[in-house]
This record gives sequence, C-alpha cells and structure tokens, in this order.
Amino acid sequence: MSKNKIKNLRPVIENRQARFNFELTENFEAGISLNGWEVKGIRAGQADMKDSYVMMKKGEAWLIGMNINPLNEVTHAVDPIRTRKLLLTKSELSKIFKATQEKGLTCVPTKLFWKENLIKIKISLGKGKTKFDKRRSLKEKEWKKEKSKINNLPSNFE
Repeated sequence: MSKNKIKNLRPVIENRQARFNFELTENFEAGISLNGWEVKGIRAGQADMKDSYVMMKKGEAWLIGMNINPLNEVTHAVDPIRTRKLLLTKSELSKIFKATQEKGLTCVPTKLFWKENLIKIKISLGKGKTKFDKRRSLKEKEWKKEKSKINNLPSNFE
C-alpha cells in the first residue's frame, strides 16, 4: 500500500514577506482550528498570510489577520479575517511566550501546508530587520542571480 501513495498536490501557501521583514530563528509546527468553509478556501488556494501574526493570550496562541476568502458557494455571512486558535503543546507555548515577552521577538506565520489530511501552519520566531539589513539581503539575492547566470553561460575558450 505504501508504494501506491498519491502525492499531495494541494496548495502550499507561503509568507515570503515574513522572510524579508524578519530574521527568522526558531520554527514551530502548529495545528489550526478552522471552519468547513475555511478548509475549502485553503484547498482552492484562496488564503493570504501577508499581514498576519501570532498573539499569546491567556496561555493560548491566536492567529490574527490571516485572510481566507470564502468560495462562492458559501451562503451565510462569514468573516474572512477572523481570529483563529493555534494548537500547540504546553512546552511550545511556553517557549513562544518567553521569546516574545523577554527577548522581544515576534512570532509570525511563514507557511500553511497539508500534512496527510490535516492543515498545519509553520510559525517562526523572528527579529525585525532594519532597512540596512533588507538592502543587504536584496544585494545578496541579486548577486546570487548574476553568479548563476555567469556559471550557466557557455564558454568559447575550451
């Protein structure tokens, strides 16, 4: 049976803006509490994590600002930017709480993906980058592109 496994072709939604704005350190994998219409929206690839963040409240982690657009078939009124609960262990919650309160780090979602038949979210602790750091990362990215172009050019001297 393991030979006949079907590859998961469901969409993976990434928050590229988080990698640009934050220097990410530690990652956590969390479950997320969703309604049925939200699962269908994520399956259709209609989720956006651009301005979302994780907030600790009363010993629980909450995802704020993630936008999941409902499908046209949804007949009742829904809130696409509602607050969603993250499902983490107590030890993970305490690590995140200590890092955000004592060290001044920010907890941001970086990736939304399927694991078997469950929707998981990858959250990361990060320190905000300054403009100088952002410029440096852009220069490094451009240099890597140019370097790969130069390496791929055919050489006429052989």
